[in-house]
Amino acid sequence: MRKFIYSKYRDYKWDGKIMGLVAGIHEYRGRQTMYLSQRPAVLDKLVEIAKVQSTESSNAIEGIRTTSNRLKQLVAEKTTPKNRDEEEIAGYRHVLEIIHNNYKDIPITSNYILQLHKELYRFSNKSLGGKYKNVQNQIISIDANGLEQIVFTPLEPYETEPAIKMICRQYNEELASEDVDPLILIPIFIHDFLCIHPFSDGNGRMSRLLTTLLLYRSGYVVGRYVSLEKKIAETKQLYYQALNDSQVGWREGTEDVTPFIKYLLQIIIAAYRDFEERIDIVDQKSTAVDQVHKAINMIIGKFTKSEIMELCPGLSRSAVEKSLRELVEKNVIVKRGVGRGTYYLRSDSLV
Repeated sequence: MRKFIYSKYRDYKWDGKIMGLVAGIHEYRGRQTMYLSQRPAVLDKLVEIAKVQSTESSNAIEGIRTTSNRLKQLVAEKTTPKNRDEEEIAGYRHVLEIIHNNYKDIPITSNYILQLHKELYRFSNKSLGGKYKNVQNQIISIDANGLEQIVFTPLEPYETEPAIKMICRQYNEELASEDVDPLILIPIFIHDFLCIHPFSDGNGRMSRLLTTLLLYRSGYVVGRYVSLEKKIAETKQLYYQALNDSQVGWREGTEDVTPFIKYLLQIIIAAYRDFEERIDIVDQKSTAVDQVHKAINMIIGKFTKSEIMELCPGLSRSAVEKSLRELVEKNVIVKRGVGRGTYYLRSDSLV
């Protein structure tokens, strides 16, 4: 069976790109406490926005979707699922809430991973929740001609539970030793989890939930305020490329996990940048129109009122609408379309 020995990374020489990303995230985390003590009401709104975006994006990666209105109702627990997709969306929201509220008390063990997976299917009639796979689940791609090709062969079912127990033990031991930075260990653990592919369904969604859990437990809580899942969804092709590149030689234990580590660290640092920019936008000394103007200057291309409201969570809908009208009148932005098709452009983009 594939062996997992995380202590080998104690003396590993990581390249300058990885070390720079790690150092940058450490700096952001150092400023985290200061930001979290400011504007608690605004931070609460960022949390609610991130929950919706995380639930939507992580499921959308797997082709699971519903309407925007239904999604918000499901996340707010103001409705019940109507179909299979909504059952899985509600399950993701449920597990994300568990992690948000209890991450300090959720140890990284096989039993707890099984329990979280079971909760992922709380609203589903599927009986696979909380059970490791019992048949091989090869990862297959289909080309333009409809031909199937095996991309990767995970571990066999009989190898799965021992492997999950082993990576949990190795992760916990190395974390306790403090010889390998958690920001290195977390991508390694998630990559191994994805390669083991322990469940018949839900492996991708579980990997993203576990990423959030591991980061929270190590003090990196940016995912509470800025959706990591949305950033992954926006760079989905890079995500799959990094995963594929790092899978080469995995079964033999000769893989190079560097591409996946770099990818995940870039997602984390991008989320921290967004977090600080959003905090800057909602500066207490800024007027509503100034906040909206700052938000607009962060956007390249067309944007909608809803996007501005997400970037300015401290403002009411009417305040955002009034500010957009004022900026249109001042020719700072240009309004296009009508009704639900309305969008805006920065005037400096019209050359």
